[in-house]
Amino acid sequence: MLMREMMEAVRLALDEDLGGKGDITSRSLLTPEDRGGGHFIAREEGRVAGLPVASCVFRLLDPRVVFTALVSEGDEVRGDTPLARVEGPLLPVLEGERTALNFLQRLSGIATLTAAYVRRAAPYGVDICDTRKTTPGLRVLEKYAVRVGGGVNHRMGLYDAVLIKDNHIRAVGSLKMALQLVREEHGDGVPLEVEVQDLEQLREALEGGAEVIMLDNMDVGTMREAVRMTAGRARLEASGGITLERVEEVAATGVDRISVGALTHSYRSLDIALDLF
Repeated sequence: MLMREMMEAVRLALDEDLGGKGDITSRSLLTPEDRGGGHFIAREEGRVAGLPVASCVFRLLDPRVVFTALVSEGDEVRGDTPLARVEGPLLPVLEGERTALNFLQRLSGIATLTAAYVRRAAPYGVDICDTRKTTPGLRVLEKYAVRVGGGVNHRMGLYDAVLIKDNHIRAVGSLKMALQLVREEHGDGVPLEVEVQDLEQLREALEGGAEVIMLDNMDVGTMREAVRMTAGRARLEASGGITLERVEEVAATGVDRISVGALTHSYRSLDIALDLF
C-alpha cells in the first residue's frame, strides 16, 4: 500500500466526518484532558485488512493516541477476536472511531471475500484478479485489500496496460485493426490484453499476438475449447459474473486467471466494533 494514497484517503474521510468542527457531541461531554481507550473487536470470522489505515486515522487526529495491533495484517480470525487496542486522549479516540471502522470493516470484507475465492481456485493453480470496479478515490486501498486476501491486482488504471474491449473494436471497425493500431503506438512497451466474446475473436486475438486474452461471459464448455485452441500461446482470463459458487468449475477449465469485479463492488463489510474499556 502506498503511504501517500493512504494519507490522502484518510484525510478526506476525516474532513467529511468532522466538517471542520469536530465531534460536537463528544466535545460537549468530554474535556481535552479525559483519557481512555478501547479494543477493536471482530464480531465474526474473516481475514483482517486495514490495520495500518486505522492506525493512520488516529495518528492524524492526535499523535498522542497509541494504536497497537493485536493481530497481524492478513490474519484469519474468529469471532470475538480483539484486533487492536487504542488508548490516549478520549476525544480523538471517539472522533476517529467511525472513520477507522469504515476502513477496517470494508477492507477486511474485501480481503475475506477474496480469500474465499482464492481457496476455491487454488487447487487448479488459477489466480484470482480484481478489476477497475472500485469505489472512486479508494482504488489503491481496495486493491491492497485484494492482495491481503491472496488475490492478484489487474491493471491499476487505464494508464498501465492495454485492454482492448468490445467498444474499442466497434470504434475502429475490427479487432485486427485495433491490434494493429495499438502495436504501432506502443510496440512491446506495455502489456497487451484483448477481450473476446467468441472463439472466432479468440482466433483473431491469437493471430494478432495478444499476450493475455479475456474470455468474456463464455460458458464453461466454450472456455474449455478456448483453452484447447490457445494451447499455451497466450494467458487466458475468464471474466463475467463469476460467483463464488461457480469459480471452481471455471478454474477447472484450464484458464490461467479469473477476474472478479465482485471483490470490490459486492463484498460485505466485516462486522467489527470498538468497545471502550
